[in-house]
Amino acid sequence: MPARRIMAIWCGALAIDRWRLGEGCAAGEGADAQPLALIADTAHGPRITAANRAGVQSGACAGMMLADARALCPQLAVRPADPAGDLAFLESLALWAQRWGPWSAIDPPDGILVDTTDAAHLFGGEAAMLADAQRLLARRGLSARAAMAPTAGAAWALAHHGPDGALLLASDEDMASRLAALPAAALRLDDDVLVLLRRLGLKRLGDLTGIGRDALARRFRTRRSPAANPLTRLDQLLGSVPEPLLPVIGVAAPMVQRRLAEPIRHRALLDRVLADLARDMARLLEAQGQGARRLELGLWKVDGEVLVRRLEMAAAARDPAHVCRLFAARLDDLDAGFGIELARLRAPWTEPLVMAQAELDAAAERHGTSLAACIDRLTVRLGADAVRRPLPHASHLPERAQRWCPPLMAQPGAQETLDFHARPLKLLDRAEPIAVIYEAPGGLPRLFRWRGHVHEIARAEGPERIAPEWWREKSTVRLRDYYRIEDSTGRRYWIYRHGLAGDGRGGAPEWFLQGLAP
Repeated sequence: MPARRIMAIWCGALAIDRWRLGEGCAAGEGADAQPLALIADTAHGPRITAANRAGVQSGACAGMMLADARALCPQLAVRPADPAGDLAFLESLALWAQRWGPWSAIDPPDGILVDTTDAAHLFGGEAAMLADAQRLLARRGLSARAAMAPTAGAAWALAHHGPDGALLLASDEDMASRLAALPAAALRLDDDVLVLLRRLGLKRLGDLTGIGRDALARRFRTRRSPAANPLTRLDQLLGSVPEPLLPVIGVAAPMVQRRLAEPIRHRALLDRVLADLARDMARLLEAQGQGARRLELGLWKVDGEVLVRRLEMAAAARDPAHVCRLFAARLDDLDAGFGIELARLRAPWTEPLVMAQAELDAAAERHGTSLAACIDRLTVRLGADAVRRPLPHASHLPERAQRWCPPLMAQPGAQETLDFHARPLKLLDRAEPIAVIYEAPGGLPRLFRWRGHVHEIARAEGPERIAPEWWREKSTVRLRDYYRIEDSTGRRYWIYRHGLAGDGRGGAPEWFLQGLAP
């Protein structure tokens, strides 16, 4: 049985490289001329997740608060981080890396592990394979380091803390001595464990293998996680304990195509080809129980140019007529040139779609009651940035309880702890001040004046107290007491008292009307 070989690829600046590729600038072409940092919102304020070379030289580093980094470097430019996009990019990179081995696995947030067992001879040896990986990664604009070893732990340690292109041969029986000079951080341990090891004077792998194993076992006997137990990580690095890896498996996107006997130039013929492709795609998706959320139409011209038209839908669908109607607006500016000889329809994003009665769906769309079809048409005609939908947001304050998001954004999971009491059907764009007469400073209101009219309150329910968001507001912000009231004519309103008498955060309490209650 051949010895196992693992190649580790570490893209230490994955987030920055991905931003650079998105901006269309290559590494070294002014990309690091200005300090740049990617930030993420936290409970204590914006925090830096990654910084480019100029930003690091200016004092910014991952984990630092943005305010502290701005104090060191006032000219620091910031962009929002995209962890989900970085993970998706890493998964696609892992699939691409399978050119060097039969399977690969991701090592979040910026690493890839490739099993290259019995594949090095295809590239002229392991050294040539490492050189090929470094060359292709550099061509893609990624700053990466690669190493190869018999175990995933050893390959990871060499890629992160060894020389670039390090190669640990399978014939090296004494792996512990070869890796003894690497720091203890090469064991992929948690930060608190590394701090503890430094306090104990164990700074390198040779220090860990040079003391008794029983002493370490007594110190870390309650640590079950591999990242919290140096002995487990050391055994995985040396191959004494197997380390399971979850391979990345590529799923082929549904695709149909038509290779035309004669090139076509007229729009009517192209619409007929598109209808055939839409019907073929519908049959393919129906067999898989899927519906398309994103479709890509590729048209190959005789002169070699490829025209691509993309379409995203608000809900999973596979109706051929709906697909053709949406693509019709995207084909108006098409220049067929000398003709189109190949048409291909691909669905890179699909979702499960159960069987439905076609007649009911068609009737809903025909009578204008299909919300998904309406959103699709508006998006195609007005653009994705012009269509928004409200989504609930985790906030007790009414004006912050929802946000306007793109229609294709996934709805966040419901939080049962934030189930609200009855809320009005309509909220005013801005809470309007009102004058209120009440029996006592803390009692129920009796009369209120709004927009020049006096309303006598017949019934009142409340108060529902909502405290300010202490992590967002200043300490001087006052709390609110909400009341659902009904006047003598039967109209219902939603009002609140801003502050309490004698709370030390301002003068007399103020009253506002914020909505019309059901």
